[in-house]
Amino acid sequence: MKQDYSVGIGKVLQKSGKKGMTAREISVKMKVRRFEMEAFLLVLQGMVKSGKVKEKKGRYSAAQRPAGILADVVKVTEKFGFVHPQDADGDVFIPGRFLMGALPGDRVEILQRMGRGNLPEGEVLRVVEAADYRFSGTVSYEGDRCLVTPDEGARFAMAVGKGKTMGAQSGDKVLARISYRGKRHFDHRAEVLAIFGSAQSAAACCEAIVAAAGVQKDFPPEAAQEAAAAAARAIPDQELQRRLDLRGERIFTIDGADSKDLDDAISLEKHENGWHLGVHIADVSWYVRENSALDRAAFDRGTSVYYAASVIPMLPVELSNGMCSLNPGEDRLAFSALLSLDQNGKLVGYDFQKTVIRSRVKGVYSEVNRILAGEADEALLQKYSGLTSMIAEMKELADILTARRFARGGLNLESTESKILVGPDGVVSDILPRVSGPAEGMIEEFMLTANEAAATFGVEKKLPFLFRVHEDPPTEKVERLSELLKALGLDAGEIRPGVENKALCRVLENARNTPYAQIVNQQLLRSMAKAKYEAVHKGHFGLVLENYSHFTSPIRRYPDLAIHRIMSAALAGVPLEKLEQKYREFVGKAALQSSEREQRAMNVERDCEDCYKAEYMRQHVGEEFDGVVSSVAPHGVYVELPNTVEGMIRRELLPGGAFEYDGKLEMKDSLSGRTYRVGDQARVKVARADVSGGEVDFIIAGEEPGASAAGK
Repeated sequence: MKQDYSVGIGKVLQKSGKKGMTAREISVKMKVRRFEMEAFLLVLQGMVKSGKVKEKKGRYSAAQRPAGILADVVKVTEKFGFVHPQDADGDVFIPGRFLMGALPGDRVEILQRMGRGNLPEGEVLRVVEAADYRFSGTVSYEGDRCLVTPDEGARFAMAVGKGKTMGAQSGDKVLARISYRGKRHFDHRAEVLAIFGSAQSAAACCEAIVAAAGVQKDFPPEAAQEAAAAAARAIPDQELQRRLDLRGERIFTIDGADSKDLDDAISLEKHENGWHLGVHIADVSWYVRENSALDRAAFDRGTSVYYAASVIPMLPVELSNGMCSLNPGEDRLAFSALLSLDQNGKLVGYDFQKTVIRSRVKGVYSEVNRILAGEADEALLQKYSGLTSMIAEMKELADILTARRFARGGLNLESTESKILVGPDGVVSDILPRVSGPAEGMIEEFMLTANEAAATFGVEKKLPFLFRVHEDPPTEKVERLSELLKALGLDAGEIRPGVENKALCRVLENARNTPYAQIVNQQLLRSMAKAKYEAVHKGHFGLVLENYSHFTSPIRRYPDLAIHRIMSAALAGVPLEKLEQKYREFVGKAALQSSEREQRAMNVERDCEDCYKAEYMRQHVGEEFDGVVSSVAPHGVYVELPNTVEGMIRRELLPGGAFEYDGKLEMKDSLSGRTYRVGDQARVKVARADVSGGEVDFIIAGEEPGASAAGK
């Protein structure tokens, strides 16, 4: 009832204006009965104390609402949220009781104040613009009452409106949306939009994750029609005649065995003073015309999305796997970076040309690695006939480029990647660490060189352009890295704001042969700023390059397609003034869109991968594995297995009685002195695997969860 009184008092006083009203007048307006007066007066006095109501000489009036700040809701959990105020750098923390039911994507008005630890906090005054909030979740029932629990954010069961279940059964993975907004999250109501199947099927969960992220699997009809027409159209003779004809050159692709969208091919000639490197990229811009339905669809997608055995391409398969893919033995239009490097691998000249090529062979990383290792059989040598000497020279140049990159302070960071094998039944059959060999490194170095040349072209010609920007590490992340290194007993003297690349390289080298190599590598990765696209070139910290862009993957990345168009126009002689008018505003919009879409794709890929890993480990519940403690948090210890699966041992299930987290890298039992520290070996048993949540739980093998480990 107290809440009802406060709402009523507020409404009455808002209408009374500055004159105000006596308590008696308010109670009459609200029709407060005699036996309710005591409770009514208590609420009224409480509102005065909280500042919501002003009192002067027995008359009450509504306090003027403080001016709020417009902000976007960026995150909501069960207990708190974060909003991003307009024209501000950081986020503002909102305690759960002050969220007023706001959800990610909402535009809200907040009142900001300093919170604990001098961090900004606030409260939501009102939801200015409610987002059409859609989410993936799992259905359950309480009697006849249907509930759906979101996979992310505020993960509590939410009631589904009557007649809005679509027949979903308990345990189904669904796509849902908020159909009714309450003042609290518990008051919201949802409706089911689509049903994907069992929440314990990784494939079904991924379908829901993709749908909730807003990733469209199907192309708009007009875009699909344009792609089919473009793929069916023969290349006109006049187009072939105006291009540099490289069909007789030794050009070939090197990709993964299962790759179908082949957008880069290589040629190489070694000469007395250095190298002529050709990086030949599919000329997607010839097929995807500016402002066409196909172009608009590609802009909206921003990037292809890859997870497990699935791909959601940026372009329809008629182009991505067909006419734009540099398939062997077929004439293909290309945009070639013809690069001159000296004997030390320094880029000394570049020439960008529209070309026509014919790839000799579809090279495969594993096959090229066998050739480089001297392990190729006769059949393999026959496949690469006439190319093996070039492959050896490619390795020679790549080694020079790698050494050059490390010499200038380029970071040799390694991220653990997984290869998820899915059987014909759609269920994961195995998970392996993705192994990278010399061939993968060669192609990476050649792509980096072409990307640097493209950015240099844009800078030197002062073109409106899209750059790949990687700024210096943020100060707070550098400070956290320094603290961790000190806790590990490693030298952190050079790790301070403004840290140089070479200092970080020395940190990696010092940790390389210690048990902490993995955690130092991971923490360095986390210390980096996020790479993004911008219309202003600011350099690339990780690569230690002043000029860098993305030129080499226009089949699967929109920024590459965009700069192909701009470079093509410049090469065709379009005046700079006209290029500025046409593209200056566009590159700003494309940079923002591409950065956002890249992040969306990364989130989808990560979440789907987690579901597949949990599905695989669900087949091994009760089995034991050897792993390494990868990180420690207040709620538990994370252990990574050799197959890249990471699971958590919950703090309360650790074998011991009083584990405490040191805030950095260790969990210690104050009774026994037993510790779990980052880098320690650990033998674990799979206790639980939740496919829907993408979570795996371990316990220590051979010991009772929560039992005292003293004396062991």
